[in-house]
Amino acid sequence: MERLIADAASGATHLRSILATVPDAMIVIDEHGLIISFSAAAEKMFGYAESDVMGENVSMLMPSPDRERHDQYLDHYRKTGERKIIGIGRVTTARHRDGYAFPIELAIGEARIGERRIFTGFIHDISARRQAESRLRDLQSELAHVGRVTEMASFASSLAHELNQPLTAIANYCEAARDLVPDANGDEAIIMLREALGEAAKEAIRAGQIVQRLREFVRHGESARAPEAISRIVTEASALALVGSREQGIEVQIQLDSDVENVFVDRIQIQQVLTNLIRNAVDAMAESDLRLLTIRTQAGPAQYVTVSVEDTGCGIREALVSRLFEPFVTSKKSGMGIGLSICRTIIEAHEGRIWCEPNDGGGTVFRFTLPVVGGDE
Repeated sequence: MERLIADAASGATHLRSILATVPDAMIVIDEHGLIISFSAAAEKMFGYAESDVMGENVSMLMPSPDRERHDQYLDHYRKTGERKIIGIGRVTTARHRDGYAFPIELAIGEARIGERRIFTGFIHDISARRQAESRLRDLQSELAHVGRVTEMASFASSLAHELNQPLTAIANYCEAARDLVPDANGDEAIIMLREALGEAAKEAIRAGQIVQRLREFVRHGESARAPEAISRIVTEASALALVGSREQGIEVQIQLDSDVENVFVDRIQIQQVLTNLIRNAVDAMAESDLRLLTIRTQAGPAQYVTVSVEDTGCGIREALVSRLFEPFVTSKKSGMGIGLSICRTIIEAHEGRIWCEPNDGGGTVFRFTLPVVGGDE
């Protein structure tokens, strides 16, 4: 008997030690909602000592309107047995001793001790998760905005380049046609024709000048560069670009060179480059048996770091490789051919270079270089 009592006491002590170290809060209440157990994690989470809450109604830990409704819910459950939370769990809010509310995941279990019914609640504070989700949404919004602006800038620059030559040709043809028109000799129609051709040439030249100014404006746009951790850039861009990749069966490996810490860049622009390359890699592996995406950083060349995005996808046709970074050139059926052109514009604005090469195991490797802090800057 003494041994049984000792074993029971030892087991109870062991159980208490386990409950004291469980990171999630645990609260036990009776069928009237009164607190009969309050774990150490619950004390830390809610700011109350166990002695402060023992025998109190658990609704004190809830914000309105849950506080006012809790007793009604318990009464309804006792009378009908209808479960709304018990054994199901849900995301809700809790109230700290200081009065502020915070988001939680709540799971409730039910047990009987003799004729007595108790409910055990396990509570997980998801504030950090919500903050991370909010940060992720902010980053996605910021990247999307910068992406739209940069895409329009690149499109405008490419359009200016494409329009400049035909506008110059129009001006030349108009001037040549005007010179071919015979002397008017008082013929008012001939005079008007020569004037119209001359005006058309002037307007074509003016349009070309407008386009050229637009191109120069876009070309000389400056980025807000500062020292940034390359690890942060890679991990944040990966989190944004790889949403949904698990469902596609893609294995991701991120290998960061510990010898490289900070680069001198516009963080959002470089994340845009990485996001574009990663999404292209994911698309390229859509029909591959092996779907391995590797993102790595490596010190070198001197005063630079090389960032690589490697896939095991379908690869790129050799005929396209030399023109891949030109505007309106794409290997995708529905692509516009602007994304890689934007990437090149951004990397070259950072005094780096970008290129692609075949992956040894099949697929493609895109690499680009960035200046490290402590280099020429």
